[in-house]
This record gives sequence, C-alpha cells and structure tokens, in this order.
Amino acid sequence: MRSGSVSAKVALGFALAFLLGLGAVAAPQASAQTFNVIHSFTGGSDGANPLGGFFIVGDYLYGTASSGGSSGVGVVFRVNTNGEETVLHEFTGGTDGANPQGHLVMDRNGNFYGTTTAGGVSNAGTVFKVTRKGVETVLYSFAGKPDGAKPVAGLAIDKAGNLYGTTTAGGSSGNGTVFKLAIPTVTGGEWTEEVLYNFGTGTDGTIPIAGVTFDASGNLYGTTSAGGRSGYGTVFQLTPSTPAWTENILHNFALGSDGGVPYAGLVFYDGNFYGATTEGGEGGQNGGGTIFELKNTSGAWTFSELYGLSGWGISGSYRNLLVVSDKIYATTHCDGQNNAGTVYELSLSGGVWNYDPLYVFTGGSDGLFSISNLVADKAGNLYGVTLGGGSDGYGVAFKVTP
Repeated sequence: MRSGSVSAKVALGFALAFLLGLGAVAAPQASAQTFNVIHSFTGGSDGANPLGGFFIVGDYLYGTASSGGSSGVGVVFRVNTNGEETVLHEFTGGTDGANPQGHLVMDRNGNFYGTTTAGGVSNAGTVFKVTRKGVETVLYSFAGKPDGAKPVAGLAIDKAGNLYGTTTAGGSSGNGTVFKLAIPTVTGGEWTEEVLYNFGTGTDGTIPIAGVTFDASGNLYGTTSAGGRSGYGTVFQLTPSTPAWTENILHNFALGSDGGVPYAGLVFYDGNFYGATTEGGEGGQNGGGTIFELKNTSGAWTFSELYGLSGWGISGSYRNLLVVSDKIYATTHCDGQNNAGTVYELSLSGGVWNYDPLYVFTGGSDGLFSISNLVADKAGNLYGVTLGGGSDGYGVAFKVTP
C-alpha cells in the first residue's frame, strides 16, 4: 500500500459519514476522454454534497443533494446538460424530510420519488414525491420500529406505481428492512407501507445500503452490506409468498476473491445480475473490491467475479453499475493517482474484462469522491456527481464523453 493510502482512508471516513453516520493503489493513466464540469455546487440554495447521481429525461438531469439549501439539509434539483440548475424543493429538516442520499425514480406521469435519511415525523426518514413543478408531498414517514428507519438508497417502481425500497436501520431487529409503499386505491387516499422483510442479526444479512430491483416474475433482489455466513454481506432474493415474503441467499460474501461489503445494488441485464463490492477481491482482505455477475442457469444461480483490484482499487462502486452490452461503467470514490476517485469502464474482449479509467479526478475544481451512479444520454455521454471538490468544495455534476 503506498503512502497516500492513510490520507485516503481519512477521506473515505468523511465520505461514509454521509452514508451511514457510520484503503489506494495507483491506477493507470486515463485514456483520452472529454470531461466537463456542468455544475459546481456552491453549498447555498443550489445544494451541496450530492451522492446519488441522476435520473435522466432528455436533456435534463434530476437529482438530490444531501445538504445545502436554505435550511442546510438538502435539495431536489434539475440541471440541464448545459449546466443550468433549477432547485425543485429545499428540505426544511422537519416533516418534509432531510438529507436525501439516493437517486430519484420517475412514474409514467413525470413525477419523481425518493427518500430522505432523516426528518419526517419521527426523524427516521421519509419517502417523498416531487412534481416537475417542484411540489413536494411526503408519502410516508418512518418510525423506526416496526417499519424501518434511515433509508439511504433510491426506490424501485413497478408498473402499477407501487414503490419498493430498503432501510438501513429499524425493523424488528434494528438491522433494516425491505418495504413496499402501495399506491392509493382511490384518488386522494393514503399510501400504505408494508414491511416485506425484516433483516435479523445473522446469516440472513444486515444493513442494506442499496435498494432493490425486480426480475420479470416480480421477485426482488438486493444486497446487504453486512451479515451473512461470513459477516461481509449477501446477495438476496425475496419471493412473494403468504403470509410473508421468503428470502433466499444467492451469495454469501467471504471477503476473498469474491469481494465483500457491497454498497451497490444489482442491475438486471440480459437475464443476469451485475453488482459491485467495496472490499476484497484479488488482495483478499486488503483488496479493493470486485465487479461480479450472477447468472441463472436452469434455476441455479452461479456467482462469478468479473474484475477485482488489489489495494483499494475500485472500492467505492457505491451505486448501481451502468451495463451496456459488453461494457460496464461506474465511479469510484478515492482511488486513482490523486486518491480522489475515477470514472471507469470495464470492457469485455476475448472473454477477459479490461479496466480503463475514463477520467481520474484531481480533487480540485473537477470534483472529489464520486459516490454516484452514472446515466447515459442517447449520444453515449455519461453523467454523474461528486461528493466534494468543485470551485467551492461542495461537489460537482460532471459529463464524460467516452
């Protein structure tokens, strides 16, 4: 481990404080790409410290910032690809919520939905709706027990408009939940929360940081950052059943070549699931995380590590991957030559996945620590956010043209 790793660990601790209140190897030089900062957050009314990345609609990017705004506890914003930002909602820290950290999802009517990790009636977080005109409605306030508390991730939405998500705390054992928020059956009715699964204290997994995703049969899939057989997290499946949903563990992370401590969720692509871990891999307990695939063959799930780095490497693939054919795109939080993070591409060639840093952050005006998903426009340009850096130190929205 090189000498810069100590300062990088301090920086990582700072970043994780945003996630839960809760090591770097030199990367190769990035290929020649086009990188632009499209908005640099000031920490004022425009927001500060964005974490979750974007939902893209045409030339507009919709996202959240975990702090900033008039009350200092976050905003929902829209920014176009030219960098013109509009704040849709400023959280007050009261019943409307505080400190959103996840990405947004959109329904068929163009409304956006997300979570806050704090605020609400019990200060345990909320699920909210924001219209494109900026009208916010709190759909549900968490109480901690038995319904869950402190949701970090974004939501999944089904064809009927029901919302699904996770909480990092609360529930019957205090180790998090998977929940469903059912859309009202009558106009003006209330949304109804149902806990689909309570994570226990052991082998079933604990503390899900990521959200959930569906397969074609309506089963839910996700990751836990801890628990499982070895204590380093799991990949789980939830299947509908009566009286409660049934959990199946698809993989127990061992912090070996498979990785461990997954913070990213799963992406369903071409019948398989793809995800990332923040630790383990080629260096074992000193590894920098892995990118993995789960393939379903005749009802049996097979886990494969696609890529891993020694040192810290790609630890910090905290958000969902962007999978496009034989390429995978994601961000890291503190690897690279400047310990400031990267935007990277994995490409499949001859059966081997090759790592290419598309951009290496300097930690200055270009941004610092990307704990973000990536989205792509029709031209293939990639967009994301950084937690810090920028002209005022409060993060940026950026564009990378591969």
